[in-house]
Amino acid sequence: MKQPESVMSKRSKEEFLEWCRSRYPKRDRKGKSRMLDEICETLGWDRKHAIKALNGLVSLGRQAKKRGRQPKYEPLVTEVVVAIWRLSEYPCSLHLKALLPHWLPFWEEDHGKLEKPLRENVLGVSIRQLDRLTAPYRLESAGRGRRTGRRSHRLKEQVPVRCGPWEVAEPGWMEADTVSHGGGSSRGDFADTLTLTDIHSGWTVLHGIWCLSAGGVVRGLDLVEEDLPFALKGFDSDNGSEFLNEVLEAWLTGRKVHWTRSRPYKKNDQAHVEQKNFTHVRQLLGYGRIGEIEQVEAMNRLYREAWMPLRNHFIPVMKLVEKTRVEGHWKKRYDQAATPYERLMKSGKLSPEQCGALQEEHKRLNPLHLAEAIERSLREVFGEQAVEELDSAVLKAGEPPAASRPAAAPAPVAT
Repeated sequence: MKQPESVMSKRSKEEFLEWCRSRYPKRDRKGKSRMLDEICETLGWDRKHAIKALNGLVSLGRQAKKRGRQPKYEPLVTEVVVAIWRLSEYPCSLHLKALLPHWLPFWEEDHGKLEKPLRENVLGVSIRQLDRLTAPYRLESAGRGRRTGRRSHRLKEQVPVRCGPWEVAEPGWMEADTVSHGGGSSRGDFADTLTLTDIHSGWTVLHGIWCLSAGGVVRGLDLVEEDLPFALKGFDSDNGSEFLNEVLEAWLTGRKVHWTRSRPYKKNDQAHVEQKNFTHVRQLLGYGRIGEIEQVEAMNRLYREAWMPLRNHFIPVMKLVEKTRVEGHWKKRYDQAATPYERLMKSGKLSPEQCGALQEEHKRLNPLHLAEAIERSLREVFGEQAVEELDSAVLKAGEPPAASRPAAAPAPVAT
């Protein structure tokens, strides 16, 4: 408990403290304890502070000498380090340590040559010390850096949440998601697949992205938009930073696309695209790592030239019509299986130009040739040996090879 402040003057306190210091070392344990009690009562200090004062660690007049190592680097070292740190776009201390030898000669050209001891001190600052030198200036520059497009906290307030079954009567309302090809690890650079599924027809488009980012998603959407046989009207995404950012916001706003999002950690809100993530991506490419940029180019050729035409034109799907609860179990009723192409042609919502282009594309396609093309493209993505090992493992498990596996049976569309 803090003692009440003493009414003694500063000079009287100093004289009293000096008198106590001269007597303190000569006393025994009980005598020192009684002196501490007297000092605490007279000066209003707590006991620990009184002990430090009697040992010369604190003083009333001048500041006591700070314990520990004294600062090694003079203010000019901090000035040079902070200046280079700011010019190099505020890198972390690990990167700052690596770039200082490269940047310092150019800094000296503009500001004059540093003396040899000072220069050695600048280059000799440790990584931990660089953290300490730049820490006060990080607070100063908070919020003033470049905008990266990641303002998800604002967009979460503006983008409405959509959950429950979709009630749409025309194509163009799509769910979007990304599939990671990191092989279970997020370290390093690897590929991702952008997946978009139309709710009305089940039409699905895929695009491979190298090093997932907001810009990569938008570039992928530019290419995906060209492959769509209908106009994009609605876009429903999850809450990932690759979607909730200002780059995508500007892209969707410019096209007047209605934007919604799912609830966090509720995958069933995006059941249609989550299902396609498995049937269209995982069953084709598996769960392994795709860590070379050349593989992404081969992936996109596979998606565009063979896989998406096969799935959208020749693989039927079923849509959920009714879902009821009967004696503690869900009973589901599906419609007649039909391909996404057939559903689009029967919808009556496409323009004559869109119908004509879709029919011309369908006439050029042959599902057998597409299946062969998938096998060739898989070898481009993974290499000959990897595809043969995958097919042999699948055959041992009693399943068909990867290219023919999707054509085995129609897949129902989830709610």
